[in-house]
Amino acid sequence: MIEARGVWARRGGAEILKDVFLKVSKGETLAIIGPTGSGKTTLIRILDLLDPPDKGLVFFEGVDVTEDDKAKFEARRRMAMVFQKPSMFNVSVEKNVSYGLKIRGVSSSTIQDRVRAALRDVGLIGYENRRAFSLSGGEAQRVALARALVTEPELLLLDEATANLDPRTAETIEDMIRKAGEGGLTVVMATHDLDQARRLANRIGVVIGGELVQLGAPEEVFESPRSEEVARFIRARSCW
Repeated sequence: MIEARGVWARRGGAEILKDVFLKVSKGETLAIIGPTGSGKTTLIRILDLLDPPDKGLVFFEGVDVTEDDKAKFEARRRMAMVFQKPSMFNVSVEKNVSYGLKIRGVSSSTIQDRVRAALRDVGLIGYENRRAFSLSGGEAQRVALARALVTEPELLLLDEATANLDPRTAETIEDMIRKAGEGGLTVVMATHDLDQARRLANRIGVVIGGELVQLGAPEEVFESPRSEEVARFIRARSCW
């Protein structure tokens, strides 16, 4: 589905990602874990084609989308991204969720049905006319997830989507991510929550110091860390 080949990224003169090679297959859920500042968010933004790599290539379904603006645009229409802090338009919840459908030229009747279904899925029926800026952080994050999923993307990227949320809201969003993955959606998620990664992901990538130092099934990563630095990170952050 999406692939990074030899990706490097620099920010403020510092190397944030170093020669990352990563392939994500259709239908899998991949969790990216690592210490704060390790490069997880930078990698997610590059895979979402929001930021270009300083060196290296990004492919979407075998097509190089690193520099080709047309190919990048077509690929991004098939993706959706949810950030840790959702960005909302200061309009109603319904208008926020329907935005992606409107710019795709979807008919009004279809928009209405799909928006209602998306809000039902995230437990926000009755919030259609609430202004987005009046929502709590958890409610806003559920709106952001509904806005992402309502476009029926083929690839969903999440950057710490449940960070700083109350347990009930985090569980709701986890359930949505799990159902999306079970429905065949490809999911790439950066998370600080190692137990969440183990619950949701088919594979886990460990990024430390900008390098992808281990990639494998959850049991492989957690039970057979490939290096002492991976083992220390897992011991420090996991309750397993």
